[in-house]
Amino acid sequence: MIRDINPEGSDRSDTADSASRGPDIADAEAVPIKPAVSVLMLRDGGEGLEVFVQHRVSTMDFAAGVVVFPGGRVDPIDHTIAPTITVPDPQVHTSAWSASTIAEDAEGWRVLLATAVREVEEETGAVLDPAGLRPWANWVTPVGRPKRFDTYFYTIAAPELAAAQHQTTEAHTSEWRSVTGILADEGARRLKLMRPTFVLLRELAGFSTVAEVVAAERIIDPVRPEFPSNRGS
Repeated sequence: MIRDINPEGSDRSDTADSASRGPDIADAEAVPIKPAVSVLMLRDGGEGLEVFVQHRVSTMDFAAGVVVFPGGRVDPIDHTIAPTITVPDPQVHTSAWSASTIAEDAEGWRVLLATAVREVEEETGAVLDPAGLRPWANWVTPVGRPKRFDTYFYTIAAPELAAAQHQTTEAHTSEWRSVTGILADEGARRLKLMRPTFVLLRELAGFSTVAEVVAAERIIDPVRPEFPSNRGS
């Protein structure tokens, strides 16, 4: 059974990263919001839908000791690579992110795809075809945190995911796990999940197969930093 999530500020997922977070910052303007990407790599498994996750090391200065999806912030090289990114239907991306900050840059969606491809290759060895990346969610770190990200989540299920392996120093383990198994371990307090990760896994738990995820209609409503709130509940 998957546990319920409490309003923001009162759920344990809100403090899952407390070991590396540090004190909140009084001046919100002093903390820049950096664009980032996270990729939910999916496959069908014996216990239902599986996702590739990383167990972050406890010494990281962000999200230490928690379970995350591969990804990272946008780097300058991604802007250079972006013009080479092609997909069959760009409108899928421009429409999905139309309410997000990245829409302020007409070619911002290409930058995000470049980041996703680069980060996944660096962290897992899998080389993604950007055409397989599907926009899924957009979360912005709450006000007051010492590090803030405007994170764009994608799902992908493709043959090239078979090459995924553990190769990042930011995690002590990378593995394929069933969505329900991760949530069960979080419920038993054997794993820590930050709110966005927990919420997205709870959503995925409603699907039995990759085919169901691919067929699902998705309208992305950016989760922005009104705090406290019921976001993600």
